Amino acid sequence: MQQLFSIFIFYKPFILWSIGINTLLSFLKYNIVLILIIKLFLVVFLWYISNETLAKRKLLFYKNLGISTLKLFSFLYFIDLALSLPFLLVLKAFI
Repeated sequence: MQQLFSIFIFYKPFILWSIGINTLLSFLKYNIVLILIIKLFLVVFLWYISNETLAKRKLLFYKNLGISTLKLFSFLYFIDLALSLPFLLVLKAFI
C-alpha cells in the first residue's frame, strides 16, 4: 500500500500535464486509442529521460522503497489510463 501511495505522489505533478494533453488532443479530433498510444510514448520518453539524466537521483527514493523504475513508470501509465479514459469519454461526448 505504501508503494502505491508513493507512486500516486510521483504522479501528482503530472496530472495537469495529462489533462492538458487530453484536452489538446481531443480538440484536435484525435481518436481516444491514438491519444492513449501517444501518452504511452510520452511515458516511455519520460522513463528514458529520467534514466539518462541527473533526474535518476530523484528515483533513488523509489528504489529504496523497492519500486523499480520500470514498475514505477508502468504503474504511472496505468494510473493515468484509469484517470484519462473517463475524462476523454466525457470530453468526446461534448465535442
